[in-house]
Amino acid sequence: MVKLRARCVVVGDAAVGKSSLCQMFRSDGAVFQKNYTMNVGVELLEKSVSIPDTSDAVEFYIYDSAGREPFSDACENMWNQPSLMCVVFDITSEASFTSCSRWIDRVRPHCNGLQVPGVLVGNKSDLSSRREVDAAAAQSWAQSQGLEYHETSAKEIGQYEAPFLSLARAFLSLYQDQIQIIQSLV
Repeated sequence: MVKLRARCVVVGDAAVGKSSLCQMFRSDGAVFQKNYTMNVGVELLEKSVSIPDTSDAVEFYIYDSAGREPFSDACENMWNQPSLMCVVFDITSEASFTSCSRWIDRVRPHCNGLQVPGVLVGNKSDLSSRREVDAAAAQSWAQSQGLEYHETSAKEIGQYEAPFLSLARAFLSLYQDQIQIIQSLV
């Protein structure tokens, strides 16, 4: 059994549901924030995840970052050497999707040249009747950025875990690749 630790930076525009997604994941679906409280910095959350079909686990240190410009600048000081990246947008807001490239550009310099596994999360899928971002377009863009795409609703039970499980699997795979490289040198 392997237990890995990973720093996961969660970024995206204000009010896309980053904090709700993180809180739902951390509480196993027990806590959905009905009253929106703007995050003014980085909230650090911790959650350990068992990877299905293995005896391995990843302990996430989730850096839930503010999305408003005056606060997001200060957040970058906390993003030192992330292991994983989660970029969140609101499927009912084309503007929040468009700014995802800016968020990625802000996180990548903190990765020290390493390829960091990541996901693009289209949140608020429960509001699909107001959708402004086509799922196929988001999927295509995510692939072009080397990200896996997920649509979720932090409000609905069950969907919020998928991006984090994907990140856990990717991080375990990266670890296993590094072990194989080291073993091949011995």
